[in-house]
Order: sequence, then structure tokens, then C-alpha cells
Amino acid sequence: MRDRVRGAGDAGASAWARYRVLAAEYRRERVAVRGLVAVSAGVVAAGVLPWRAGPVVAIVVFVGHTLYERSRHEPLAEWRRGALAERRTGRRLRRLDPVGHHVLHDRALPGATANLDHLVVGLTGVYAIVSRRWRWGVRVRVEGRRLWVGRRPAGNVAVAARAARTVSEGLSKELDHQVAVMPLVAVHGARVPRGGLEHAGVALYAVREVAAVIAGEPVIFTSAQVATVAAAAERLFPPMAGPYPAR
Repeated sequence: MRDRVRGAGDAGASAWARYRVLAAEYRRERVAVRGLVAVSAGVVAAGVLPWRAGPVVAIVVFVGHTLYERSRHEPLAEWRRGALAERRTGRRLRRLDPVGHHVLHDRALPGATANLDHLVVGLTGVYAIVSRRWRWGVRVRVEGRRLWVGRRPAGNVAVAARAARTVSEGLSKELDHQVAVMPLVAVHGARVPRGGLEHAGVALYAVREVAAVIAGEPVIFTSAQVATVAAAAERLFPPMAGPYPAR
């Protein structure tokens, strides 16, 4: 399938693996229960109504139960959507010149249960990038001290700042000099002002702008320094472990 993830280190690999595990757990249960409920409803309907009503009721119940299960297992769909958003960010980051940029995906961070979606080491600096998919078309804005996505507060961008601090501390210690890391959120679906916005030290950009923003910043590293920092990042932040499905 086109949307499968190859393995450790690929964009969205751990999120996709989690989705596949949850999907396998629910699949048999959903199909069996849905069929049983539909057949039972059809039999009852055929017994109290004209017999032609039985198949119609069975179909209606089957479809209704399908929709109910989809809403009930929304977290399952969220894992899939999150993995696909990370993959789209990964494709955008491929536009960066590979000579001057090293892009790492789906990295484990020491002392953290969550992964870092993307880590870019380039001529213009180091970037800890988190992919976020919000409802299509809603507006992302800052009002007062809060970040809003449509009418709801967005409370999950602080993970980018925490990841950036962790990466900065690790690289600074490993290389024996201060390495600044910029936290950045690649926004999917929702509308972000052109040129992005900033909240609590985290920059948010539409995913289509991310690569251009990184490439357009002032150059602060040489190619040799990029290679050194990238090698340290590879050592310190390995791919998330786990069995991943093949493409």
C-alpha cells in the first residue's frame, strides 16, 4: 500500500506502527459484533414487520454500527492521520539541499516517552520539528497568551519546545559547546498566516513553507560543522524502536 511506512527512521514510522497495532486489535471485534447486531435486528424486524423489512433493517443497522464504531475509535484514526501528516512533512523536507542539510525522522529522545517527528541539521541551524494535523480550514491564531485552533485552545505545541531543549542539551554536552535548537511546528489542514506565527517560543508554519523557512535563515554553520552536528545527533537520538510494516 502507498501509505505504509518502511521502517525505523522513516517519517511517521512509530505512529504508523501504533496505528497498525490498534487496528489489528479492533478489526475482528468490529466485524463480528457488527454482523451479529445487523443479523439480529433483521431477524427481529422480519418477525414483526413484513419480511422485506428484515434485510433493509439489517443493512441500516450495519451501516449505523459502522459509523458508530468510527466515532468510538477516533483515537485509532488520529494515529493514522498523524502518521500520514508526518510523512507529508518528510516529503516537504526532501526539498532541502541534501549537501547542506541532514534530515532525521522519528527520533527517540532520552527521558521522554514521545518521539521527535523530525530533526533537521543544516547550514542555517538545528530545528526540532513536530507535525500537527488540525481540522481542515480552521484558523490558527494567537490571542493573549493562548494559541487557538478555531474555537479551541491548542495545548500540544509545547512538546516542540521540550524536544528542542532536550536536543540542545544533548548536542551541547556531546560537542562541548552550545548548540541552539529552534522548535518548529509544521501545520497540516488548519490555516496559518503566511509567514507563520510564534507562540511561547515555538514557530508555527504551514507545512508547505517549512523547507523554505529553514533554507532562508542566515547561514551559521559550515558544511563540516553540519556533518559533525548531524553525526552527533545520529548517535544521541536513534530511531524509535519497534517492528514496522514494510512498504
